[in-house]
Amino acid sequence: MPFEPVAEISCDPRTVQIFEHGWQSWSPSGWYRPGEQPPRPTAPNHLVMAYRPEVNRPVEPLPLGWFQGEGLLAVAYDDQVAVFAAPTPDRVPTLRCEVRAGSVVITADGDVEHRTKAYRDPDQALADWAAEFAVRHGTVDPQVFGPGWCSWYAYWGKVTERDVMTDVRAIDDHDLSVDLILLDEGYQSEIGDWLTTRDDFGSTVRLAHDIRSSGRRAGIWVAPFLVGAKSEIARRHPEWLVGGATAGHNWKQQQLILDVTHPGAAAHLTDVFTELCRQGYDHFKLDFVYAGAIEGRRHDQVDGIEAYRLGMSLIRNAVGENRILHGCGAPILPSIGLVDLMRVSPDTDPLVEPPSGDISQPGQHGARVTSQARDFLHGRFWANDPDCLIVRPGVQDREAWADHIERSPGLRLASDPIAALDDWGLARTRELLIASSSDPVDA
Repeated sequence: MPFEPVAEISCDPRTVQIFEHGWQSWSPSGWYRPGEQPPRPTAPNHLVMAYRPEVNRPVEPLPLGWFQGEGLLAVAYDDQVAVFAAPTPDRVPTLRCEVRAGSVVITADGDVEHRTKAYRDPDQALADWAAEFAVRHGTVDPQVFGPGWCSWYAYWGKVTERDVMTDVRAIDDHDLSVDLILLDEGYQSEIGDWLTTRDDFGSTVRLAHDIRSSGRRAGIWVAPFLVGAKSEIARRHPEWLVGGATAGHNWKQQQLILDVTHPGAAAHLTDVFTELCRQGYDHFKLDFVYAGAIEGRRHDQVDGIEAYRLGMSLIRNAVGENRILHGCGAPILPSIGLVDLMRVSPDTDPLVEPPSGDISQPGQHGARVTSQARDFLHGRFWANDPDCLIVRPGVQDREAWADHIERSPGLRLASDPIAALDDWGLARTRELLIASSSDPVDA
């Protein structure tokens, strides 16, 4: 759809701040002044994997003085805040704001609701909007989440069953408060082949049993809508793939997209999660799920957001209401009512700055600023996940990252090899591994 006028606000541009809300977990978000250039994709693959590609092609920034939000944009001026937002989770327009000499002009490529109220704290305006939106469109029931340990930043994609259980024993030895052990990426034989493990990994069945025998919950990472070009699923069932679209290039291969509107693909998705539940997993980190919302040719002619919400609903129906769905790389507004936890930032990293300069990519800087900008979502849409605590020696500015995790509402996950922690890192980990509720925080 073309961009149509929504509103024009007369104001002194020197008093203005604009809030851009990114499309998915990893998309930069924050408040900006008119003379600032917000973060933009620095490479075509970043555009696909961390922004909203249908709206932002080609890779080039909007002109200085232009701002863009996906489903949410706000303008703060003269102790007033105007909030412009999607009317529903399944219709998410792109909004743009142009700052002119004596006004700001809002346009959108779809229907928009907007309101203006007096606020001294612009973040409170976002929190109030989120609370009202959640009442109208439903969220998951609030609950308490125990602290956990995640394998990703400890072992990356080379994790083994033995690695995980070594850290479970170390957690016991140090009497750390850990309720969840989350097996992250690396166990699978290929992206998309979730029930076939890497030859040297071990057994996901045995691992779930051993984690549960330690008195903890077992969690597992799945990228449910990705199908690697080298996978058995892609080779055997090309009819299950979305036509005319990919989800980017990663793991040294093109990432194709599972078409959940195809009956065979839908049954396969259900079977995967039914089996993982049978193995003993009750916490599912659903990653790279932006893929499910990418536009393309599907068996049923539905748009990307409708397909995404269908796919997430299939997973929820397969696992039941008592297991945890944990979104990551997920479209924010379309996920409302579908997940219990949501990553609200890009990945952190041992490095502060991403080498590409694009803060949608792994790095502490982008993870910190986007997570802080989304504190207002916690307890209103879901419990936030600000990403993992990593404090082993060699992590840049580890003190600052630990302080950020301490200030952030939501899930607490550690992700260091316990044996790699020095005395300070172990003490800080012990201090920050606390339970978190999904009650709202003050803006």
